[in-house]
Amino acid sequence: MSLEETLRRLKQERDEADRRYNEALTALDAAVPPARELPRPLPAFDEHQLGALNEAWNILPGPPPPSGLQSRIAGFVWRVVAPYLQKQLTFNSLLVDHLNRTVAAEREAMRVSEQTTDRLREQIAALVGFHSRLILYLQQITAYVDTKDRDAGGATLVLNAALSGATDAADRRWESLSTDMEARARTLEASQETLRTTVATSQQIALSLKRELERLQAADGAPRPTASVPQPAEAPGQCGGAFAPALDAAKYVGFEDLFRGSREVIRERLSSYVPFFDGSSDVLDVGCGRGEFLELLGAAGIRARGIDLNPEMADLCRSRGLDVAQADAVGYLSSLPDAALGGIFAAQVVEHLQPSYLLRFLELAFHKLRPGGRIVLETLNPACWTAFFDSYIRDITHVWPLHPDTLKYLVLASGFTTARVEYRSPVPEHQRLQRLTPALHDASRIAEIVDVLNENVERLNARMYTFLDYAIVGERL
Repeated sequence: MSLEETLRRLKQERDEADRRYNEALTALDAAVPPARELPRPLPAFDEHQLGALNEAWNILPGPPPPSGLQSRIAGFVWRVVAPYLQKQLTFNSLLVDHLNRTVAAEREAMRVSEQTTDRLREQIAALVGFHSRLILYLQQITAYVDTKDRDAGGATLVLNAALSGATDAADRRWESLSTDMEARARTLEASQETLRTTVATSQQIALSLKRELERLQAADGAPRPTASVPQPAEAPGQCGGAFAPALDAAKYVGFEDLFRGSREVIRERLSSYVPFFDGSSDVLDVGCGRGEFLELLGAAGIRARGIDLNPEMADLCRSRGLDVAQADAVGYLSSLPDAALGGIFAAQVVEHLQPSYLLRFLELAFHKLRPGGRIVLETLNPACWTAFFDSYIRDITHVWPLHPDTLKYLVLASGFTTARVEYRSPVPEHQRLQRLTPALHDASRIAEIVDVLNENVERLNARMYTFLDYAIVGERL
């Protein structure tokens, strides 16, 4: 995006922000409630007749004459009407007393009402003043921000122009470098492909010459050169101790069931190897065991067969309808014509072989594979301490631990053009050493200690809790 487009976009965004701000300010101003007149206090209590009531409440007449007929008549009348007049007098006294008390309470209520009204007027006036000052303050924000923008506007334009120029120059430089690097990469890739083809051809020629020399020596009865790798006898009982016959076959089946895992577990773990043989046929599973991988290949439509030295394993596979023969790897491969196989798979097998037998097996595997065929060799990873001490030494039929670098080299040295290491079955995270978290207090010192501990944890994890297995995937051109 150019500088002009950027400035135009920023102006549009600011105009939109100003519009929203002004609308909000107008709405706030309209929402300020106007000051309203409070109602007047109630009129005072009417005390006009209160004084007359206080004076006229006693309605009883004065005492009768002391003697004579008039006195006797008055006494008679008084005795007749006195009870009624006494009741009226009591009522008058109570009413006058109530009125006097009510007047006092009304006077106090009027005083409190007048004070409350005065304070409400003061509070409303203060609130109206606050609203007015708030509107004035908000109206000043836009002008204040505008002055700051004008102060920084010139510097911003200069900086944007400089950055734009630097970016354009960097883009032009990068395009030039990218073009140059792509050209060099294509040249290097072509050279590597030529070299790879040459090396592969040389390896195949050397291996063919070696096999022909061995054939001629065997025909002539001449001894083999001491510098060459000794080729073991191909009989199962003479293959350097691989799959020692002293171990009872049925017991080893039980050993596999107990320690290696159930058929379901093994099928799930081996399923990731099936894509390596997509489009292949005549795949050989060396040391097929209970036949889990053969079943996976069959489910994927890949024609495959297996061999296993253990007769119990072979019988178990055949009972499930699998094409499995009891044979050792070198003897079986020697009986096949060259380029007879589309792929070779061996899971947890090569660690059972003597070095000389392993070398012979790899060389035969190279010749028996068709061009483009793959060999996949899975074995325990002795570089992982957990795998070595927990799994490798548990099985008494294991002969030789193979470091990933070692097995990769042996595959390449046997003629395969490429070989890569693929690590499998990582140790679960919850079984590894856990990292520490610095405490909140004295964070500087604790963080330093934790960094040192975590570095040691990572080193231990790399040795003790790395991948349990690995697989070598070789390919023949």
